[in-house]
Amino acid sequence: MSAMPVGGLVPRATDDAAELVIRNAKIHTGDPDRPQAEAMAVHAGVITVVGDDKDVAPHVGPDTKVVDALGRRMIPGLNDAHLHVIRGGLNYVLELRWDGVPTLRQGLAMLREQAARTPKGQWVRVVGGWSAEQFAERRLPTAAELNAAAPDTPVFVLHLYQSAVLNRAALKAVGYGKDTPDPKGGQIVRGRDGEPTGMLLAAPSALILYSTLAKAPVLEGEDKKISTRHFLRELNRFGLTSAIDAAGGFQNFPDNYSTVTELARAGQLSLRIAYHLFPQTPGQEIDDLARWIEMARPEDGDEWLRLNGAGENLTWAAADFENFAQPRPELHPDYDAPFEKAVRLLMENGWGFRLHATYDETIRRDLTVFEKLAAEGLFPAGNRWLFDHAETVSSESLDRVAALGGAMSVQNRLSFQGEAFVRRYGPGAAADAPPVRAMLERGLTVGAGTDATRVSTYNPWVALHWLVSGRTVGDLVVRPPHNRVDRQTALAMFTRAGAALTGESEVKGVLRPGCYADLAVLSEDYFTVPEADIPHIEALLTVTGGRIVYAAAEYEGLDEELPPIDPAWSPVAHFGGYQASPRTGLRGVRQAELLGQAVAESEQHRQWRARRGLTPDTETTPFDPCFL
Repeated sequence: MSAMPVGGLVPRATDDAAELVIRNAKIHTGDPDRPQAEAMAVHAGVITVVGDDKDVAPHVGPDTKVVDALGRRMIPGLNDAHLHVIRGGLNYVLELRWDGVPTLRQGLAMLREQAARTPKGQWVRVVGGWSAEQFAERRLPTAAELNAAAPDTPVFVLHLYQSAVLNRAALKAVGYGKDTPDPKGGQIVRGRDGEPTGMLLAAPSALILYSTLAKAPVLEGEDKKISTRHFLRELNRFGLTSAIDAAGGFQNFPDNYSTVTELARAGQLSLRIAYHLFPQTPGQEIDDLARWIEMARPEDGDEWLRLNGAGENLTWAAADFENFAQPRPELHPDYDAPFEKAVRLLMENGWGFRLHATYDETIRRDLTVFEKLAAEGLFPAGNRWLFDHAETVSSESLDRVAALGGAMSVQNRLSFQGEAFVRRYGPGAAADAPPVRAMLERGLTVGAGTDATRVSTYNPWVALHWLVSGRTVGDLVVRPPHNRVDRQTALAMFTRAGAALTGESEVKGVLRPGCYADLAVLSEDYFTVPEADIPHIEALLTVTGGRIVYAAAEYEGLDEELPPIDPAWSPVAHFGGYQASPRTGLRGVRQAELLGQAVAESEQHRQWRARRGLTPDTETTPFDPCFL
């Protein structure tokens, strides 16, 4: 779209003309020096001007794209500080997403319809992003329901890191029968006859769930690139412009990283990715880390794709599992020595790292290792390191993290597992799971993310709602006001903090001249929309590096064209990804609350008038002429 004279912005022939100008916006810059603005100019992927129409006018040339935000809210592009974006992209078009689906009945109808179009040899898989608590029925599907919906097509439904439900066809496809032994840390639920029922339990390890899913068909070649590009576009749909990939199980380096590497080389990434490396083979972790240290260094790459360090596991024995339906796992009593060796190797070679640590017991034990190395000068030493998750971290442990120069990254896993956490540990423990405010009060950098795609949904607005409201997707209040944050703080955790965790604070996370032109124009004003409607926000325009990477509503067609989804039977091709629902508006409870507030305000007004002699000082009583 070439430039047009809008509100006095007449194109001028200039040598430094902007490629993109956005005007008539309510811009939240995130920059304390200029927190608000109305217009912005972009040149060579970088912000050149932040101000109003008169400030950007000299930078409008004949080829400048001028976009009218129509008075909408604009924010810095969101940065998910813990997202399994590489793994998610490789599988996206193969997955039926129940993210945002309000009823199990609808989910099963989608599954039944998808099974009818899925060719022989392929599976229907529902892999994360939903919880039984989000359904009106408040339950999981049964194996019988999956058998009825898809009698011949293998179906695998993953529920958090707790369980999976398979139909008969899937059990046959993976070879689970009466004589199949239970793997370590997992359980194949069996009926009276000893045959598997279709339910798999993480007890407490999710490896049984991952290893079963790994038996499903995968994409090959160009299809992996197409799937990844469509997944990145789906993330752009919600205003995401950056993500930190936390690696994870069954994500091998360099094989599974080749797709994003090739897309970056071709200039086809629409999301900036900082990635981590996760040793996959127990007993071989130190050798893998040593080999990677010889191959690359953190911050190798460019502004689109860069290495950020090791983790979220360094050694398998040191990883705790977060299945809150099961007791806390007891870690191996002798994991400290190899764990110390891994941390020493990284710190001596200038590598940062992140650690999956759900429980304070794990965090305390890891910190003891760090403090031992600190005595040798290895902490703090300028290397970025952090704990992920930390639902039960103690105040004492947070003090120790701060003393060692660490940071934190929290995710809204309890949006989806809050009810299970409360049942096991009680509402008192859940109130501080994790203690977000305590982290911030200590001056720690606290990034926010989702841990998508196999637990939470990748929709960042669900996570922002959780930070602000303390509510689960089942509408249970888990975190009370003392452990919530305001909307501006939550947004900073999804923008500036993520940039700090990758060493990019000077160029990312705020909208000011010299920073990357990463931004989102929103469907609703995040700062004023009713709290219950925060999860319903989407981007109407997302810009990464000055490129329009997502466009909807009035801006539809301004974004880059993607190749068609392949295979054509893909669930995403038919249903899309996240299943958006309309704004809640005045739901019954909220409506009653507002009416109650109106009554109270009316009585306060009567009392104000009575104190000033403007009305008799008598209490009002309900009056119904029918009883006169």
